[in-house]
Amino acid sequence: MAKVLVLGGAGFIGFHLVRRLAEQQSDQITLVDDLSRGQFDQELEQFLASNLQIELITGDLTKSETFDQLDGPFDQVYLLAGVVGVRNVETQSARVLYINTNIVMNAVEWAKRVGCGRMLYASTSEAYGASVELGYGAIPTAENVPVGVIDVQHPRSTYAISKMLGEATITHYSKTFGFEAVIARYHNVYGPRMGMDHVIPEVMARLSSGMNPLPVYGQDQTRAFCYVSDAVAASQALMTCPIISPELVHIGNDHEISINNLLEKMLKVAGLNPDLEWLPAPSGGVSRRCPDISKLRKLTGFEPAVPIESGLSHTWEWYGHGVRQR
Repeated sequence: MAKVLVLGGAGFIGFHLVRRLAEQQSDQITLVDDLSRGQFDQELEQFLASNLQIELITGDLTKSETFDQLDGPFDQVYLLAGVVGVRNVETQSARVLYINTNIVMNAVEWAKRVGCGRMLYASTSEAYGASVELGYGAIPTAENVPVGVIDVQHPRSTYAISKMLGEATITHYSKTFGFEAVIARYHNVYGPRMGMDHVIPEVMARLSSGMNPLPVYGQDQTRAFCYVSDAVAASQALMTCPIISPELVHIGNDHEISINNLLEKMLKVAGLNPDLEWLPAPSGGVSRRCPDISKLRKLTGFEPAVPIESGLSHTWEWYGHGVRQR
């Protein structure tokens, strides 16, 4: 039986991961969250009530004393906590840097003291987005592309910078202090409970409210969207597969789709046909993003299982009817 710690376990990917772990009934699970993004709502309350073997610790991971509450060492540590979302980054850039930096530093200092088997750190495709935009990386994009930002003073760059620092921190602490590490760069993961600061729930919220005309931003941009159950399956596989630590791996789906095509699929799922208002993409983003997941396939045998149409249908069922404001 593995002893598992999920930092950010009430958040988007964290909640789905903990639920999958609980369904397998083979691990001792502790989740830690300050409930600033994840919420102690009826869904989480019912889940914990029916899984008494799971311990929830409510605490601020930017403070080292929160880690002092943990009964370590743990065999597996999923470091998923942090500030995400374009709106948060654009309006609270200093907070993004403070929180994301302090969480990762406290986590590795704690792991240095008490030890852990393997730590998976949630990074992002934003870490290398500027390099692809400047022509330094091909699409689909492999892990060896240079990281970087175009404008260090742009608020949106703070998220990418915080994750670059996290990647470096996990890399060098794991090498120096002897724990295994996986740096998982998530690519446009979506699904129920993902919050409202992402293109899919934002559009679904507008559709649900009957907005007409419907604003569409950056219709010619492309992304590769990964349904959350696929991201969780890949994360869990990376926690147990043989690796050469520290391992940097892209997690996502390699099916690239334009925002325009994505919108068409969402309208079909919702059964709606509003007038469309075409608007430019927000500043600071990249025009294309699609991961090369051949390394993930080689390490784990992973294949995305949820096509975009099914994932959007599941997400609309959760968001679309009186949208849940999370």
